[in-house]
Order: sequence, then C-alpha cells, then structure tokens
Amino acid sequence: MKKILAFAFAAVLFSCNSTAQKKDTNKKESYPITKTEAEWKDQLSEEQYYILRRAGTERAFTGEYWNNKKKGIYYSAATGQPLFSSEHKFKSGTGWPSFYKPIDENAVEELVDRSHGMVRTEVVDSGSGSHLGHVFNDGPEPTGLRYCMNSASLLFVADGEELPEIVKEWSEKYGN
Repeated sequence: MKKILAFAFAAVLFSCNSTAQKKDTNKKESYPITKTEAEWKDQLSEEQYYILRRAGTERAFTGEYWNNKKKGIYYSAATGQPLFSSEHKFKSGTGWPSFYKPIDENAVEELVDRSHGMVRTEVVDSGSGSHLGHVFNDGPEPTGLRYCMNSASLLFVADGEELPEIVKEWSEKYGN
C-alpha cells in the first residue's frame, strides 16, 4: 500500500513538474528573439532563467499566479509576447496556473519531452522557444486540454493596467 501511495504521489508531483534534463524535442532552429545565455541571465531573475531557459519548474502552490483571479492577459516573461487570457484560465487543483487554450494558436509551440522516464508535451513560447510548462489532455471543455504553466515564466497584466516595456516592445515589433 505504501508503494502505491508513493507512486501516486510521484505521478502527481511530476504531472506539471519538469527539471533541466535532456529532452527529445522538435524545437525550431531559430526564433524571432534570440539572445546569448549571458543576455538571458542579465534580463531574467535567477528563477526565471532556471524555468524559461533551463526547463525547470517552480514548486506547486508557490508561484505568483496559480490562484490569480483577476481579469487580464498573461505574457511571456522572456519576450513580452501575449500567451494566455484570464478568460481561459481555470482552477486545476495542481498548484500552477492552468489554461484550456492559448490566446492564439501560434503563441506557443508544443514539443516532445521525454524527461523523467515519461513522454509529455512541453510548451514553449513561439517568440524565443523559452520553456513555459506542459500541456495535458485532462482539462475542461471545450478543448479538454490543461496548459500547466509556471508563474515565473509569465507576466500578468490586469485589464486597465499599464503595459510593461517588454510587452510594448513585442507589440511594436510583432503586433498584438
């Protein structure tokens, strides 16, 4: 019984969890926004760098947005690219912000992730290939998907708030 409980706990823990391990991905060769590792380290906090550039994860129920109920848009912390709308956010019970679809089908890319002895689908922003989280097929209707994202990979801007500079720069360069 203890082994079954331990296995169940590990399965739940890794359902949204990812650490920097070798992945079998189909990542594009280049993205609109490319930077050196030094430039990423200068731009991002240590936690953001670990998650966005090393495919790490934050602990469940610790991220800034897992329980955010405000209306607004979630942007990539790496690029300022719009990724998810609060209209598509739902309470998944996993401890990470979860969405049933991206704001636009081209906002994210889905890649094969074979880390931890599992096959999962990694989600990266399409602007820089930065790791956001994973997508699972246990979400609500209408899509049946659960985009399980790390708060540290996102910037949230509530309706009516001033856009951060990184979002303005993305919008000027790429529209939207």
